[in-house]
Amino acid sequence: MRKTERVAPDHVGWLLHRASAAWKRRFAAQMVAAGYPWYAEARGALLRHLGPQPVSQADIAARSGLTKQAVQQHLDALAADGIVARIPDPDDSRRRRVRLTPAGLAALEAGDRIKARIEAQDAARLGRARYAALRRALSVLADDP
Repeated sequence: MRKTERVAPDHVGWLLHRASAAWKRRFAAQMVAAGYPWYAEARGALLRHLGPQPVSQADIAARSGLTKQAVQQHLDALAADGIVARIPDPDDSRRRRVRLTPAGLAALEAGDRIKARIEAQDAARLGRARYAALRRALSVLADDP
């Protein structure tokens, strides 16, 4: 190996990153195959910050780490596709909240089914005991010490 070549890092962080990226690719591909092509786009990532209860755009920006302007653009596109709707904020007439439409709720439900299928595939691949141990270990690592 030449001195200028860099070897990929060999540490648990890199493995976690690669595993996470592979999981996200599988999930996005299955969402697209299930009829949600927009999910593979950047705007699809906003759905993880939405749930059955309306939320403010500022909260979505804070949760996602995106700028308010980027969130605005993604929400505009999701609204145009009928995935989200903006509704008045009952606490502040100057603000609006974002809620999932029936189509958006259907996408969340499809996502839950796909996640369960991916988990079943991974459990079969690793074996139930190893998969359960992996989940327990990741739960510990996910909490800051």
